[in-house]
Amino acid sequence: MLRSDLDPDRDDVAKTMAAASSFVSDFLDSLPHAPVSGPDVVPSGLHAPPGEQPGEFDALLATVSDAAARAVETASGHYFAYFPSGGLFSSAVAELLAQTVNRFTGVSAMAPGLVALERSVLRWLCDEFGLPAGSGGLLTSGASTATLSALVAARERAVRAGAPLEKLTLYVTTHTHHCVAKAARIAGLNPGQIRTVPTTAEHRMDPEAAREAVAADRAAGNRPFLLVGTAGATSTGTVDPLPELARLAADEQLWFHVDAAYGGGFVLTDRGRHILRGIERADSLTLDPHKSLFLQYGTGALLVRDTEALRAAHAATADYLQDVDDDGTAPDFADLGVELTRDFRGLRLWLPLHLHGVAAFRAALDDKLDLAAHADRRLREFADVPLRPDLTVLNFRAPGGGATGQARDEANRALLARLNATGRIFLSSTRLDGRNTLRMCVLSHRTGRAHVDDAVELIRNGIEGRLP
Repeated sequence: MLRSDLDPDRDDVAKTMAAASSFVSDFLDSLPHAPVSGPDVVPSGLHAPPGEQPGEFDALLATVSDAAARAVETASGHYFAYFPSGGLFSSAVAELLAQTVNRFTGVSAMAPGLVALERSVLRWLCDEFGLPAGSGGLLTSGASTATLSALVAARERAVRAGAPLEKLTLYVTTHTHHCVAKAARIAGLNPGQIRTVPTTAEHRMDPEAAREAVAADRAAGNRPFLLVGTAGATSTGTVDPLPELARLAADEQLWFHVDAAYGGGFVLTDRGRHILRGIERADSLTLDPHKSLFLQYGTGALLVRDTEALRAAHAATADYLQDVDDDGTAPDFADLGVELTRDFRGLRLWLPLHLHGVAAFRAALDDKLDLAAHADRRLREFADVPLRPDLTVLNFRAPGGGATGQARDEANRALLARLNATGRIFLSSTRLDGRNTLRMCVLSHRTGRAHVDDAVELIRNGIEGRLP
């Protein structure tokens, strides 16, 4: 039986897998004690091109290990910057299996069994968010590409109804993720067609201000078409008043999109479901399982109330696809989004959910809500904390001490630099009410009470000038 020179035999597979297994085990064992930030100098050897002759796997694995160590350790329980993405081992195993069988899932007829697995996860997500029968969607590389597909679908619906493209207007706030503006630009809109709606004192979209903006655009001859609510803003973690925004969208016949990239996973918990009430009325919503479902980077989801709206905006065909049998019983994911060639993303969700059970994810998310509330209470003992957390993002500043404006901003920048330089924690920052503000997000499945207490104590020492 002929074997490709690029295919290993069983002994080679076993040897390679044993070395890879050792690498994985060593990496996971090292996480509790590893510094959160590694060296950032990249040696010249990492830029070397491939050679003509075969390499040794152990030596190549050592190079990978060295390259991976030169990074911020986003898998650490002490990583609190941006949105932690711990990466479940079970999801990594799923990815190995998916990439090994390497099935094409853009067209359902090519791998109907695997498409069924992926569709089952999407259907489960739709149910969790309270979307009706007939809803669906697709898994994407992240919420950014999901947002693009949602915006294109909303644009196409408006244009098909007779709205001139140059007259379309959409509505966001200063806290809406910048991927919306990027998607609008790619979809052919210009910055002047994006309206920034004022927010309330709690940094949520003001529904009455949004209503007034829509009315003003209609009076000016423009065609409002899309309202974007946020379920967990990146800077603050706050959730917009989704029920009121859904009512406005219905009254004005706008496509209602909810960015739940960060906050969506919390719908599995009772508290999160209450905070996210109104999301079930969305026409589309985005979710990043690589955030609040603890999966690997590159795992996003788009859910829509009407999959036909996605298909109308994205479906295409060609003569060379005439042999593909499409009986209409399963979705062709290539017709629902921007990708024709796509990897099989379903297993990285399906396997962890079935292996661990949904209750394990629910418990982990409840724990993060508890830990964030605990951190908030402790930070208020010594820091300036401008907001109560809706979910697990915390904002704080060093007390003013008489400093104002730029001097205080510089003091908080310096505080962040000192904290991250310790290698013991990693935080990020943002601007809030025009002021530099530190930001702490409690989200990794590896983060426990001890990690939070260590971080808070380090922050206290930094503010009080007692860092080692």
